[in-house]
Amino acid sequence: MSRVYLDHAATTPLRPEAREAMLRGFELWANPSSPHAEGRAARAALEDARERVKAALGWDGEVIFTSGASEAAERALYYTDVLFKFGSTVEHDSIHAFSEYMDFEDLPVGRNGAVDPETVGAKIPLATLGEWNDARSLVAVQHVNSETGNRQPIEAIADHVHAQHGYMLVDCSQSAGKMSIPTDADFVVVSAHKFGGPVGIGALLVKDFASLKASGGQERGYRRGTENLPDVLGMAAALEACTDPYVDRDVLEPLNEFAAEVRKLRGVWLSDRLAEATPYIRAVAMPGLSGSAQLMRFDLAGISVSQGSACSSGSLHSSHVLKAMGVPDEEAARTIRVSFGWNTTRAEVERFCEAWLKMAREGAERAA
Repeated sequence: MSRVYLDHAATTPLRPEAREAMLRGFELWANPSSPHAEGRAARAALEDARERVKAALGWDGEVIFTSGASEAAERALYYTDVLFKFGSTVEHDSIHAFSEYMDFEDLPVGRNGAVDPETVGAKIPLATLGEWNDARSLVAVQHVNSETGNRQPIEAIADHVHAQHGYMLVDCSQSAGKMSIPTDADFVVVSAHKFGGPVGIGALLVKDFASLKASGGQERGYRRGTENLPDVLGMAAALEACTDPYVDRDVLEPLNEFAAEVRKLRGVWLSDRLAEATPYIRAVAMPGLSGSAQLMRFDLAGISVSQGSACSSGSLHSSHVLKAMGVPDEEAARTIRVSFGWNTTRAEVERFCEAWLKMAREGAERAA
């Protein structure tokens, strides 16, 4: 029996459209910054891909291609001239890592995983624009959480941030290509391998270059390094191949009955407590069996799932996301994540549901 891959929030398989585009990119081997004919051809392909990415995402600002989401976030956090930086307590580890060596204040979330827009408005200071002590703030809030699938109220948060003359940074790693990105953000982080593009390419979308300090080099002077043209072309092609809905509703329909069975078995369907659950990422806690034990059993059964974010699932620490939401440690330790992608089939979803329920029922019988 073939394996079932349901860890698409970590990375999703390369789309055939992206693979074909990358092969074309390898033929344009010249440096896009070179002035000769070969370089100009590479530059034309790069700029065409930039416009295609903007069109596919509905973005009317600027696009800086990066090596991925982590670099894109770092570029916004380091090169925006602000005095204060804030981020929600459920942000990805790549955001939280900056708090270790820069002033970075946490924004709490409620039991439902959501940031309260009113709290943001009350916490960040009002900037005095045009004066020598311009005390602007940068607020980082993810669009969709990579562990729970919760969607944040970005529009309402951005209203409060902009009322204080601050900048809004939104991590759209889990939403780009799957739903509309928030165009009211000042900066948007995008990662290609989350929607079927190649690994090692992403972008920082910038509303206005005036908000970002130039660092010299390529990408309009905002990033150093020769552009990765094959991956850029693959990213653009993958975005254009995304459909609406990203995963057909019929594919995910078995989850409705599955969730009801989880509740009957006294498991926890985490979506029940979320502010706004998105369909492509689900977290579920099994009674009586640790998440790590579940992962091993699922793997032996030919099913790939995960225990939280791929960037932290190998550590011995409990999930900072679930902790921030007030999920008890014992429940968090029994929680796994299942996530779906562009090539997920209904049969694969059904196989996961059947395997989980079988595992939970066997555990209940042993405990009786």
